[in-house]
Amino acid sequence: MKQIIKYILLSYAILGNVFLGMAKVTLSHIFSDNMVLQRDKPICIWGNASPKENIRIRLNGLTESIMAGKDGKWKISFPAMHAGGPYVLEIQGKENSILFDNVLIGDVWLCSGQSNMEFFLSGSLNAQEAIRNSANKKIRLFTVPKAVRTSECADFSEGQWEECNPLTSPYFSAVAYYFGEALQKEIDVPIGLINSSWGGTDIETWTSWETAVEMPQYEMYKGKTLEKAIGFSTKNIERYTKALNSPDRGIAEKWYAVDYNTSKWKPVSLPDIWKDELSDEDGIVWYRTEVDLPQSITNMVGILSLGVIDDEDIVFVNGVEVGQSNNCFGFRRYVLKPNILLPGKNIITVRVTDTGTIGGFTSNADDLYLQVGSEKYSLAKQWVYAPSLLSSQYGLKNAGNNPNSFSSLLYNGMIAPLVDYNIKGVIWYQGENNAGRAFAYKKQFPALINDWRKHWGYDFPFIWVQLANFMAVDEQPKESDWAELREAQNQTLYLPLTGQAVITDIGEANDIHPKNKKDVGLRLAANALNVAYERDTLSSGPVYQSMKLENGRILLSFSNIGKGLKAKGNKYGYLYGFAIAGDDRKFVWAKAFIQDNQVVVFNEKITHPVAVRYGWGNNPEGMNLVNSAGWLASPFRTDTWPGITEPLLHKKKF
Repeated sequence: MKQIIKYILLSYAILGNVFLGMAKVTLSHIFSDNMVLQRDKPICIWGNASPKENIRIRLNGLTESIMAGKDGKWKISFPAMHAGGPYVLEIQGKENSILFDNVLIGDVWLCSGQSNMEFFLSGSLNAQEAIRNSANKKIRLFTVPKAVRTSECADFSEGQWEECNPLTSPYFSAVAYYFGEALQKEIDVPIGLINSSWGGTDIETWTSWETAVEMPQYEMYKGKTLEKAIGFSTKNIERYTKALNSPDRGIAEKWYAVDYNTSKWKPVSLPDIWKDELSDEDGIVWYRTEVDLPQSITNMVGILSLGVIDDEDIVFVNGVEVGQSNNCFGFRRYVLKPNILLPGKNIITVRVTDTGTIGGFTSNADDLYLQVGSEKYSLAKQWVYAPSLLSSQYGLKNAGNNPNSFSSLLYNGMIAPLVDYNIKGVIWYQGENNAGRAFAYKKQFPALINDWRKHWGYDFPFIWVQLANFMAVDEQPKESDWAELREAQNQTLYLPLTGQAVITDIGEANDIHPKNKKDVGLRLAANALNVAYERDTLSSGPVYQSMKLENGRILLSFSNIGKGLKAKGNKYGYLYGFAIAGDDRKFVWAKAFIQDNQVVVFNEKITHPVAVRYGWGNNPEGMNLVNSAGWLASPFRTDTWPGITEPLLHKKKF
């Protein structure tokens, strides 16, 4: 019945506007059916209407009224409410009404960061089972549309809250889903998850301009607006985006046709990312190559493997479209039906669209091939290419639609529209893109947290994922920018109401996107229960406190050990991942064991040790120091010697 009334009112509103020419009452896109509003905090609702129009809003038995300003904008606040629902939110204007059904009041968590936060549930470990069991009316999902903006926005271009179920969960953030699922089971109130993330992004782009100009990279622009500093505006971006979403020259002129003349196209060896003339560009680039096949392939099925393409592709073989993908994490594998491939020359054409950051073919050479029967034909060779649309054609300097081209572009488009929407807290998974500038991250990360808290007006809990183990395992101890980024994350724990999920035991050496997102979500949820819900439980691992030298050995003391330290997976208490150094600062692997809830570290060849490092590397395999709750200790070091990223602090140019 509520739905019928809603449609009648909306139809009346539309007809009223047609005949009377009045501006409809509208709300920000963060408001919709199925939304979750934050419990125990004032509930702010805002939108637009005709200038000076009176608006009446009803929620949970309460009614509030407001008059729109001269600019048509309005904002109203309801008093704090306890968890509950479902409710109806009704907004009544002069000529139209809006009803939002199935509204819950509970806890709202903002989930942000780069690709490991964006990573879909459908691509995670045991995805089918998770999706099949994902129905939960008390969990609601909202995905913020990607938007690069040169000034702070009041709204998103679109958006819709959805109930969590097998139809809506597959393409939502896996980390956010597992976090929300675990949390909802524990606290038994509605959970709203807002996913605002973008793969391959720097922390700078998520920080407001107000805070960015206090950082060394941008202090030269102090007193200028972001648009003055960057040299273009959102209008440039909008014109470019419109062109990007329209048929490009390549489609209009049929660049995929077998007989299309590519004599003016340039050579390129694939696989490779966009570089040289394309290195600072976003847009659309076409690629083309030829493959000669024997007579024996007649009427055979083929497999075309193109590896991973960043971000989107449409693939043609002999002028016929054989598939397309808009998933920058997905592996491109297209099945070619009989009669697509022909004896003799075959033309493969790939239209690649890069919407931001890295573009092109990002896999290994072994991932590019055409297989027919038992024969594989390598496509890791010279192709030709031609751009059909580039961001620079629309005045966007240095890939202006690239969110990393300047600070604050994603804060403006994907965070600022949320700041009046109260939240319980934030979970954050970002840092891979800043590893090469880890020393700067020591200031940038706490600055971002304080920045967001300042804009929301209160200190909400902020919990993050420490970088996973990744890349090759070191044969000998060595310096590591990923280790330094983890150290910057560790040091940020000095801020109040913060927590960290350590995952250096569940990464993958050959994949920056580890598939085990469930354990990541569970560890974030454990931190949230401690930090945000004041559960007096261990939620993270041992924390290094102090060291002392004793008989040529170093004894390390820790806090947060619960009932004591343990060596996970080793009944004798032997520990792995420790390195030790003398005054020469040359680290070697060390022996380590637990004794009286301290860690004893030594190497017989180092008679006067002065420093210890634990898990210090890109991929610190085998770390096994845990507390009585089984939580892993974070990588750390006892020395303060300069790291490899410290001299790079001012080297990145924007």
